[in-house]
Amino acid sequence: MPPTGGAGGKREADLIYEVVGWNRRANLGVVSSSSAGFKLPNGADRSPDAAWVSQDRWDSLTPQQQRRFPPLAPDFVIELRSETDAIESLRAKMQEYLENGVRLGWLINPQDRQVEICRLGEPVELLAAPASLSREAVLPGFVLELSRIF
Repeated sequence: MPPTGGAGGKREADLIYEVVGWNRRANLGVVSSSSAGFKLPNGADRSPDAAWVSQDRWDSLTPQQQRRFPPLAPDFVIELRSETDAIESLRAKMQEYLENGVRLGWLINPQDRQVEICRLGEPVELLAAPASLSREAVLPGFVLELSRIF
């Protein structure tokens, strides 16, 4: 995908900052940005805008696997819709993540001020203009304030 514009880059940086801050306090895993790729079980290479992998799953990888595209689906992913992204293609990407073992995905759509919460084995939950996202078992104690995103 081509680079995002200035506003999209700022939003993505804000998301990464919040996930990294939570993870440093909780010390539960590894966070990566959109510059990191993952080799999903179906063979696809995917780079979510933000991803988190639990420490035990990360530690089960060899050092070589950690340096390359880790051969696993993250536990948690965020896709942030940019001005040029078609929402249907992002929804398909989120479905692919779930089919490959991602436990939780947030599709954040700043243009429509919506968030689609995708949980493994559950229907998609659509939130209109939420102030924050939290209370997820996959991310204990994490709260994402959306004021900088919307």
